[in-house]
Amino acid sequence: MRDVTYGRIADEVARLCVEAACDLPADVERLVRAAAEAERSDFGRYAMDKVCANIDLARADGAPLCQDTGMVVVFCEVGQDAHVVGGTLEDAVNAGIARGYEDGYLRKSTVADPLFERTNTQDNTPGIIYTRLVPGDRVSLRVMPKGAGSENMSALRMLKPADGVEGVRRFVVDTVVSAGGNPCPPTIVGVGIGGNADKALQLSKLALLRTAGEPNPDARYAALEGEILDEINRSGIGPQGFGGLVTSLAVHIETYPTHIATLPVGITLNCHAARHKEVVL
Repeated sequence: MRDVTYGRIADEVARLCVEAACDLPADVERLVRAAAEAERSDFGRYAMDKVCANIDLARADGAPLCQDTGMVVVFCEVGQDAHVVGGTLEDAVNAGIARGYEDGYLRKSTVADPLFERTNTQDNTPGIIYTRLVPGDRVSLRVMPKGAGSENMSALRMLKPADGVEGVRRFVVDTVVSAGGNPCPPTIVGVGIGGNADKALQLSKLALLRTAGEPNPDARYAALEGEILDEINRSGIGPQGFGGLVTSLAVHIETYPTHIATLPVGITLNCHAARHKEVVL
């Protein structure tokens, strides 16, 4: 059994929150800059030039890429031979979020009650924490601040198995096209297929953490990702909804076994500021 301390987890989460807010991951940046080169419309090129300049300024100044520094989603993988000492894993993660948002001067956007009082918690906690027990003695933390503009464009549909590939393709494309400029395109499109309703949406979040543009290892799903991306980019929505060639940077599909009577599909969009950082302790 290997000990991992509450304090170390909190320290790392705090650091990751600040870094994620200010430093776009290299995989996402590569796709953004390639999109800027590929864009041909005047308004689209203007928007992409501003996006690229913003990436540089945020990194140089240690300033957030976007004023909406998001609600923090954390995927934790805990080795079955790791022992969190000094407090609980969830408390440590939330302590790290609170400290990171305070020390990094990041906007705190979480309200305690979703419907009635909607009072700000003042420290951006609690986070959305997904924990999975895995072999080994390490703790992996993947931190993804998720802004509301793209999150509000999320969608879930319980398709019939008979809807098949075409039903999935149509639902994803229609969702992205209907969102238009609201999620601050160019977007990365996370798609979860299978499980049940909540599992499909969780998968769609997890899909956003794959190396940007990396195809699904199953050739059938990789081909579907490419077909959906091509159709989205033929829509003409373009960067920031101003029109152009690049509406989405990538489509990532993740799957899970499901019931014989259903075909759940969840969609989560991420704006061009697809922020995420990770560490293994």
